[in-house]
Amino acid sequence: MESFYDQIFENANYSTDGFPEGEFESCTFKNCIFSEVNLSHRVFMECEFLECDFTGVKLGDTAFKDVKFVRCKLLGVDFSSCNPFLLEMNFEQCSMNLASFCQLKLKGTEFKKCSLEEVDFVETDLSASKFLDCNLAKAQFDSTNLEKTDLRTAYHFSINPHTNKIAKARFSKEGLIGLLDPYDIRID
Repeated sequence: MESFYDQIFENANYSTDGFPEGEFESCTFKNCIFSEVNLSHRVFMECEFLECDFTGVKLGDTAFKDVKFVRCKLLGVDFSSCNPFLLEMNFEQCSMNLASFCQLKLKGTEFKKCSLEEVDFVETDLSASKFLDCNLAKAQFDSTNLEKTDLRTAYHFSINPHTNKIAKARFSKEGLIGLLDPYDIRID
């Protein structure tokens, strides 16, 4: 397996050119297209993806260890098939609608200014994570660990306190409506 260290990959279209197999450490990917690419069994360690398109990407046993996504399009990406060993990702200004993080351990993950509409967080460990100014419309939370999670600036979420762990999670006063939503209570 080939190794790539401290390299910058810019303006590449891997959908047509193909993506090399191997391990990528401390690499930066700028404005790259990964649409429909199979990234299975690749390792990304301490890498950064800037303004990349991952629409329809395949992630079978893909390792993301201390990886940051900034202004990326990650629509419908199934992260639940990633390699869970040392899994650590952070997201900033990403469009992630319809993505799945089902059953992953993402303790301490930061989502900043992301669109997370209809994202699957079922049985995900998001304890001590931060959702900073994120849209969580129709996101699915069930048996999700949200203990000590910061949701003060998140909006449009609906979280059932009876089916999720929310001890010491932080909410704004306006966000409390998202905790009452499962009860079909009208607040005027």
